[in-house]
Amino acid sequence: MVRQTQMAAVALPVVLLLVAAAAAVSALPAINVTTMAFEDGYAPLFGHGNILRSADHRTVSLLLDRSTGSGFTSSSVYQHGFFSASIKLPSDYTAGVVVAFYASNGDVFEKRHDELDFEFLGNIRGKPWRVQTNVYGNGSVGRGREERYVLPFDPTTEFHRYSILWTPSAVAFYIDDVPVREVRRSDAMGGDFPSKPMSIYATVWDASTWATAGGRYRVNYRYGPFVASFTDLALLGCRVDGPIQQVPAAGRCAAAEEKLRASDVAVMTVEKQQAMRRFRERNMVYSYCYDTLRYPAAFPECDVVESERRRFKDTGHLRFSLRRRMGPRRSGGRAASRAAAAAAARDRDRDLKKRAADM
Repeated sequence: MVRQTQMAAVALPVVLLLVAAAAAVSALPAINVTTMAFEDGYAPLFGHGNILRSADHRTVSLLLDRSTGSGFTSSSVYQHGFFSASIKLPSDYTAGVVVAFYASNGDVFEKRHDELDFEFLGNIRGKPWRVQTNVYGNGSVGRGREERYVLPFDPTTEFHRYSILWTPSAVAFYIDDVPVREVRRSDAMGGDFPSKPMSIYATVWDASTWATAGGRYRVNYRYGPFVASFTDLALLGCRVDGPIQQVPAAGRCAAAEEKLRASDVAVMTVEKQQAMRRFRERNMVYSYCYDTLRYPAAFPECDVVESERRRFKDTGHLRFSLRRRMGPRRSGGRAASRAAAAAAARDRDRDLKKRAADM
């Protein structure tokens, strides 16, 4: 049984301003959260010799070399919350390298685990890093709900913030201040929605067998060590102390969860929905919602927009390259592009108004 639960400081509105430049780019208010020193919320997980800390212990670098990768984990387990870190990824040739920031309880529930992932997938020189988000509930790895995006910036030159919001009713992934994905809980999802307490992890490791072009390009340690740096660490949620066997008793986290759901971080405004749709239109290159080969039956939480669906193959991958789609060369192509953009905008606005009316 779970011992007495301690409420974390989900004191929202929270108090420390993050990167103001991101707000200017996204045209959304900056997310304000309290950040912490590494020891206040995390501990080394593996590869201890490859974990380097700054003098003030607020920035941690994880190294992957020929001997080992490395990682750290939260000192507490959380039942819902907002978890974020500003991350700078390795540069140059990074094929086969995976950097991950995620929530999981796989160490406790081996066959029924829940997981929420940011997975950053390295690439050969000159090709961009890609980021994949995953949602697993109750061991639903066969229904991984994967989505993949190309980042609209170089993630190796400066820090960018990546955040996971997990409430009893929804999961959302943020890049800087922009929500890039939301999964709303429904009865139809059943146990596929993550519900059990989870720890937070950050790792860097060798995924040569699958990460880049299905394993075609492997880690080349001549370019190592590969260094991923983490700062602005934030853990906001209901801490669950003691052995984790199942969902905490009803009511133990109710107050913290209600504060979280009512906070500015969790409220999905029309402006946030519009920013999310713009990001997905410009940067999403794979979605399980359009992968009818792997998943012939539609997922209940998929918000299928017809203008978006037409851009993807039945494999779920983008039909055209981003460069070709975003930069038509002939006047006829520009006209078609403008018409497609206008149709997409109409579909988007109609969809947003419908969703707002349903809230």
